[in-house]
Amino acid sequence: MQTPNFRRTALKTIAALACLAAATSAMAQAWPAQPIRLVVPYTPAGATDVVARLVADRVTADTKWTFVVDNKPGAGGNIGMDAVAKAKADGYTVGLGQTSNLAINPTLYAKMPYDALKAFTPIAFVAQQPVVVVVNAASPYKTLADLVKAAKAKPNGLTMASAANGTVGHLAGELLAKRAGYQATHVPYKGAAPALSDLMGGQTDFMLPTPQAALPLIKGGKLRALAVTSAKRLPILGDVPTVAEAGYAGFEALDWKVLVGPAGMPADVVQRLHDAVEAALAKPGTIAKLVEEGSSPMTGTPAQLAQFLKTEHARWGEVVRSAGVKPE
Repeated sequence: MQTPNFRRTALKTIAALACLAAATSAMAQAWPAQPIRLVVPYTPAGATDVVARLVADRVTADTKWTFVVDNKPGAGGNIGMDAVAKAKADGYTVGLGQTSNLAINPTLYAKMPYDALKAFTPIAFVAQQPVVVVVNAASPYKTLADLVKAAKAKPNGLTMASAANGTVGHLAGELLAKRAGYQATHVPYKGAAPALSDLMGGQTDFMLPTPQAALPLIKGGKLRALAVTSAKRLPILGDVPTVAEAGYAGFEALDWKVLVGPAGMPADVVQRLHDAVEAALAKPGTIAKLVEEGSSPMTGTPAQLAQFLKTEHARWGEVVRSAGVKPE
C-alpha cells in the first residue's frame, strides 16, 4: 500500500518532469534566438567549406536564421569536430562531419579527442561525391583494365599518389587494389596540388583525387580519367565509366558530408535543423551547384544517419586495418 509521502514524492517527480518537458519545448519553439555556429573542420575555400556555405546560405534564405561559419582545420578534421563534440548541446553549435573525421580517423589515429559514434547528435545528410581514378594524359594506360593488368604484372611496381595518408582518395585506392587483386606503392603528399603536379610530371603512375581537383586538369588535357568510384556516372564526367562498370560490380567509395551537433541536443531542435537542410538540398539551384563540383545531395532521417555512421565507421575502419595504414 502506497503511503501519503510516497504519493507526494511521485507527484513532485511527475510535476518536475512535466516542467522540464515544457521548458525544453519552449526552448525549441524560441530557437534560434541567436546565430548558429557552423564549424567546418577544414580551411576556407576548400571543398567542404564551399558545400557548408552553400547549404548555410540556402537555409538562411528560407528561414532567416543566421549562420556563422567557423573554420577550424587541422589533424585531418579532428580539431574542428572536437570543438563540436565539446560544445553546449543547445543547437547553437553544429559541424559538417565527413568520411575522414567520422569514419576513417577513429581507426587511423591511436588516440582520438572524441568518440565518433557517441560524441555527436546526427542531424542531416548533406552531400556525397566519389574520387576519380586518373593517370597522366601521356600514360600508356587507357582504361582501368590496363592499369590493373600492369599493376598485377609488377607487384608494387606502380606508384599511387595521394593528397595525404589516410585520406578518402588514399583508402579508396587501397580498397580498389584489394578488390582488383593488385599491389601498388603508395606515395603520400602534403596536399592534392603537389601530388597532381608530380602525376602530370610522370613521377607517379596514378591517383584518386576529388572531382574538383581533377576536373580542370582532365578538361585541359593534362590528365586522363579512367573511372569514378560512385555507383553512377558523374554528370560532369559523363563519358567516364564507374569502377563497377569497369568490371568490379558493387564497388563504391564516397567522400560524404553530414551535419552533426554535440551529443544530447533537444529532439525538436534536431528536427527543425534537419527539415531546413533537407528543404535547402531539394532546391534545383542547390542541386545544380553540387553537381557542378561533382557532388550529389543526400537525404534521410536523423535515425537513418545514425545507422549510416555506424556502418561507415565499421567499413572504413576495416579498410584502414587491412591496408595497415598509419598516420603520418
